[in-house]
Amino acid sequence: MEIIVNVVGHGERRVEQGMTLQGLCDEFTFDREILLAKVDNQLKELFAPLMYDCSVEFLDISDANGYRAYQRSVSFLMIYSAKAVLDNTRVVIAHSINKNYYCELPNVEVSDEILQKIEDKMRETVEKDLPIEKFSLPLETGMKIAADLGLFDKVELLKYRRTSSINFYRLDGLYDYFYGQMAPRTGCLSNFKLVKRSKGFILQFPAASHDYELAESAPYSKISEVFEESGQWARVLKIDTVGSLNSKIVSTGIEEVIRVTEALHEKKMANLADMIVHNRKRVVLIAGPTSSGKTTFASRLGVQLRVNGVTPHVISLDNYYVDREFTPRDEDGNYDFETIKALDVQTINANIKALLGGETVDLPTFNFLTGKREYKGNKLALSPNDVLIMEGIHGLNGLIGGDIPVGETFRIFISALTQLNVDDHNRIPTTDTRLVRRIVRDHHFRGYSAARTIAMWPSVMRGEGKYIFPFQEEADAFFNSALVYEMCMLKQFAEPLLFGIERSDPAYTESKRLIKFLDGFLGATSELVPSNSILREFIGGSAFSNGH
Repeated sequence: MEIIVNVVGHGERRVEQGMTLQGLCDEFTFDREILLAKVDNQLKELFAPLMYDCSVEFLDISDANGYRAYQRSVSFLMIYSAKAVLDNTRVVIAHSINKNYYCELPNVEVSDEILQKIEDKMRETVEKDLPIEKFSLPLETGMKIAADLGLFDKVELLKYRRTSSINFYRLDGLYDYFYGQMAPRTGCLSNFKLVKRSKGFILQFPAASHDYELAESAPYSKISEVFEESGQWARVLKIDTVGSLNSKIVSTGIEEVIRVTEALHEKKMANLADMIVHNRKRVVLIAGPTSSGKTTFASRLGVQLRVNGVTPHVISLDNYYVDREFTPRDEDGNYDFETIKALDVQTINANIKALLGGETVDLPTFNFLTGKREYKGNKLALSPNDVLIMEGIHGLNGLIGGDIPVGETFRIFISALTQLNVDDHNRIPTTDTRLVRRIVRDHHFRGYSAARTIAMWPSVMRGEGKYIFPFQEEADAFFNSALVYEMCMLKQFAEPLLFGIERSDPAYTESKRLIKFLDGFLGATSELVPSNSILREFIGGSAFSNGH
């Protein structure tokens, strides 16, 4: 029996029912290696059969889902090779730095020689072009396999799975569990590199935008320190995986987790305030990507400055947007609100200079409905003991406050760098934390659908990559706004919005991925979240009037 398949970019094709996606893929020529496919907007691995008339889009590394599949598959290849070289040693994928993974071998002292042996084994396995096989197993069987392999982090995770089956992958006899689709064979995994870093190493991936080329691995020393601090916080809480968080909730409840997590935030903010006052800083510039909690952080930092006898004044750089008619447009012709050219930098700097000079300044308010800057008599003058706090995505860009003497400024970069991983081999992307936050906030405070937020997200991330993250190492201090318990709260708000996305919507694929991600967390009532928590900026009920 034949079915009709519309192959995106290649037209319709009649094929035999039951033909695999790989078989269909082999009938075409593609510029890059195909890693998986979308069938009627649903992600499928290439071994999946085609059973009905449908639309098929083949995905390579340039697609976000294809890139994630590449990362997962190379990670499996690295784990397989490390266990082969080092006699089944434990491998931990700790966190991401600039889309590469920082990994550790807890029972091994990492050296260049060991890394070379692992990388050689990886390349040898790529040459063999071994299949990466998928098995759907009963949940109890999967837990038994994980226990037999000593993967107790996975056993703890799987205890809380609601489904009756679990997917495992096998590479040359090694079973492992991965949180998403994989490439079909090791031969697809042509480019990677292992680079020694700190106590572990960087598993480096090709840049999606550079067609499999490896970018130079920058040190990112400051951001690495933040992740190390987050690891210390995780050890304080005894929570470093989703499974351990769920077990903590089951055994003692979530209240203690909330109290300790929020106390860690408060202590960090108090330390930053102490530094600002001790060093007599007059201007604090706060920057970070979207949904990192800049607004609430600025307000809470202001409270800590008051404790030190200093009067803070918080100003949002968003009020300095140029009028909508002068906003630059991106390559697609849409307004580009991410570029610094969307801000009136000249007025910002003039206002800062005037305030530091003792003058009174009439501060603007941007009306997002009319797209116009307005002046409503909001005047400000600084006393000698006052501190000006300016927050916005471009706060660390040298064009902002460039004329201020270096000794008078203190620059803080804030982002949500989650200290949680799903398990040893599956990390939670920091962008997922921020995306879920934004979906909830956009619905609560802007009336946007989840589909609209998801549709905008690639553009937001492109802007962050160009205009925000390149300046993060310029910061005098970092603040990690991630809360170890937040997904337990956010899921009750996000899941209904995600389930509401229709299968025909382009955002459907991403919604299904996020639903699966949230499903791993046990839920908890948001009533337990303190009113001054950064999380309140997204779910509502903030103690700060402009908290959203």
